[in-house]
Amino acid sequence: MKRKLLIISLLLIFCVGIMKLSLHVNMNPFRTVGEELDSFNNVSVYYNGAVNNVEKRNVTKDGYNLGLQYQCVEYIKRYYYEHLNHKMPNSYGHAKDFFNSTVKDGKLNTQRNLIQYTNGSISKPETHDILVFQASWYNSFGHVAIVTEVTENSVTIIQQNAGPFSSTRVSYDLILEDNSWEILDNKIVGWLRKE
Repeated sequence: MKRKLLIISLLLIFCVGIMKLSLHVNMNPFRTVGEELDSFNNVSVYYNGAVNNVEKRNVTKDGYNLGLQYQCVEYIKRYYYEHLNHKMPNSYGHAKDFFNSTVKDGKLNTQRNLIQYTNGSISKPETHDILVFQASWYNSFGHVAIVTEVTENSVTIIQQNAGPFSSTRVSYDLILEDNSWEILDNKIVGWLRKE
């Protein structure tokens, strides 16, 4: 019995070690950091390698901080800056910081100068909205993505730095129940919109 417990303990330690390593080391031999993977409205998505890989800070010519190059936050801020001509008052913060839990549904998030909606909102998600995902055991920083398409029953996003083998495009089920629009993924806390 002690031998089995030791083997199980060692296997768990090994698995946790591999998962931690995958956060910092490019595990995908078919991609290189900085490789263009996709684009939406001529704003490119680049490969970041490991989720926690950091190359450098990306700053615009006029000094606006877009974020850490190839991270998810850098893509959505670059998209909003280049395609929607929007600068956020608070140009820093992790993905999870984009959603302010004290802001009521449909009200202004002053840190981002965007209208914030809670997942389960009176307002249906729209193209260009920023989808905000809560932090998880795998990614303590959270995640953000851009909505590319909305139908009556689905939302499609484009994302940067979702993981070394993840797709840049993902679709989620969308339902309307009791006059509230909900994206069926419990990691999605809400969305932000430029009005």
